[in-house]
Amino acid sequence: MRSGAPGCWVSWVHAAGLRQEANRHVGRFGGARSARNANPMQEYGSEMSRLDSVTIRGFRSIGEMTFELRPLNVLIGANGAGKSNVVSFFKMMNELMGGRLQQFVASTGHASSNLHFGPRVTPQLEAVLRFETDTKDVDTYRMRLSHAAGDSLIFTEECLVFRRSGFTVEREEQLGPGHKETLVVSTADGDGSLAATARVFRFLLNNCRVFHFHDTSPTSRVRNYGYVGDSRPLMPDAGNLAAVLYRLRSMNPVAYRRIVETIRQIAPFFVGFELDPTGPGGKDIILNWRHRDSDMVFGPHQLSDGTLRAICLISLLMLPDEELPILIVIDEPELGLHPYALNIVASLCRSASARCQILISTQSSALVNSFDPEDILVVERDGESSTLIRPDVKILEAWLDDYSLGEIWEKNVIGGGPH
Repeated sequence: MRSGAPGCWVSWVHAAGLRQEANRHVGRFGGARSARNANPMQEYGSEMSRLDSVTIRGFRSIGEMTFELRPLNVLIGANGAGKSNVVSFFKMMNELMGGRLQQFVASTGHASSNLHFGPRVTPQLEAVLRFETDTKDVDTYRMRLSHAAGDSLIFTEECLVFRRSGFTVEREEQLGPGHKETLVVSTADGDGSLAATARVFRFLLNNCRVFHFHDTSPTSRVRNYGYVGDSRPLMPDAGNLAAVLYRLRSMNPVAYRRIVETIRQIAPFFVGFELDPTGPGGKDIILNWRHRDSDMVFGPHQLSDGTLRAICLISLLMLPDEELPILIVIDEPELGLHPYALNIVASLCRSASARCQILISTQSSALVNSFDPEDILVVERDGESSTLIRPDVKILEAWLDDYSLGEIWEKNVIGGGPH
């Protein structure tokens, strides 16, 4: 280990916490709202983070799984292979960081349905998320949830591990056992070096976000009025999309125009949004828009499900750099999209992967055709447990001379099929 006083660790943790939170605007997912418009990056250096690897043990169909994440990752596999459980794991982490772990467990069949073959076979659920910065600093979150009374889950371990670039020894902070909700958030609100460490992990874990735009029903939030001030960040269901676009129109008109122009490519009849706050004090806003052949203002209920989902996906993937999370997780983005729109979404995924990490789960061979073999992660059942592997690109080279990647998948050359 490199020599240095213990205070070096403390000062690094404080500096890293400030740098990390500044990268994406402090408070985007649980910090102080007053800091949202601050720009502390003028004082601290830029330090980008990525989710390097994930280990999951004992979650639903996953007995044990470890996988590395690249900038762009596309999950494929047969029905029931476990793709949705990988996505659901990240959803659980979102709920955990929101202080809603117990609510998530109860609403998904309690602990018995979330533990691999139930608590008799698997009494504990474990996870390790390893983050790495561009300067090779490593931050690792480790947790263990155990079956408890009332068919619930409680923490029996929650640990924050970090290693500074150039050091060989990791520093470990135990948050203790016995709690029902994560202690990362409450610890981050305190003072001292442990609080500074927790702020780093709060930022990292809060920035691995699952987005799910499947609900486009008449009662979905994206089709109804929302609070104009609730404009940061984009919600997982795009329920505040109108407020986000309204803010971008005034604060980042270049990004707003690019979103509108891209939407026109998949919906030529679309002229633009009509975003005017209404109601008492001008606090309500809805996703109104204009048609090229009419002077009327149309509402979100007059958009087809597929068009609305495409608008949500385009808006998410074209957000300004500072508003993108570390990792975007999307389950079946192809739902309801025309092949041309799907090609545009695939292109946006590739583009966005240069600015953040993307993890997609799909059943569409047409969508798979838009990506490279290196992007593919194949989920299969090995006995009664889900496994995840990357196909051997060298083996695929001869096949790719005659077939598309989607056709190779359909022929079960890379696995991910029902047999």
